[in-house]
Amino acid sequence: TEGFIPVYPDGFEGHWNDCRKAGPYAANTLDVDDVGFLRALVARFAAEHGADRTRVFATGISNGGQMALRLALEAPELVRAVAPVVASLPAERNMDCKPAGRPVSVLIMSGTADPMNPFGGGDVALYGLVGNRGAVLSSEDSIDYWRDLAGISAGPERLALPDLDPGDASTVEVRRWNAPGRKSVVLYAIQNGGHNAPHPKLTLPRLLGPTNHDISAAEEIWRFFREAP
Repeated sequence: TEGFIPVYPDGFEGHWNDCRKAGPYAANTLDVDDVGFLRALVARFAAEHGADRTRVFATGISNGGQMALRLALEAPELVRAVAPVVASLPAERNMDCKPAGRPVSVLIMSGTADPMNPFGGGDVALYGLVGNRGAVLSSEDSIDYWRDLAGISAGPERLALPDLDPGDASTVEVRRWNAPGRKSVVLYAIQNGGHNAPHPKLTLPRLLGPTNHDISAAEEIWRFFREAP
């Protein structure tokens, strides 16, 4: 209905080779060329379906969000905008990418009560114990990286979204940085949100923390992509 082609690629053995050195999965240990894979996918859809190469977007949750960040870091010419969900930039000691240092429109959506990818930064491990993926920056420091690349110095516009489901014990704060001729940078801070994507009806397992029901992550992300400069 919105006129775009949704593509759901699979990572190698269920994982993407993102920018974290500490990833113990095969995609990382074998150094699978996922950036090259996604470049090839874009080329295929452009050639076979007329996809607009200037309007390519990437989003994902957790490891998928980390892969979206890798595209923004290493292939900024490939993507107009990315929207990682519950994913943050690796800390310097855990960084396994060569950033191009070019701005991209970025939306980061993170839960402040995420038990896996800590909103305030630190080791990515379930409740600090299981499946350590190494250290990441805080969600705020991650967004500041992209804001600095975009050259936006002014403070953000802050918006508290309506609390449509008081029973979920969670609310949404949106911070937007915009400036004429610059990329868009947005942080969705899901207050008391867990390691999941907000959804009006779907509730994720409690092990991953609370699920916010006030917004649809997919709708918010598509609106951001649609309007990305």
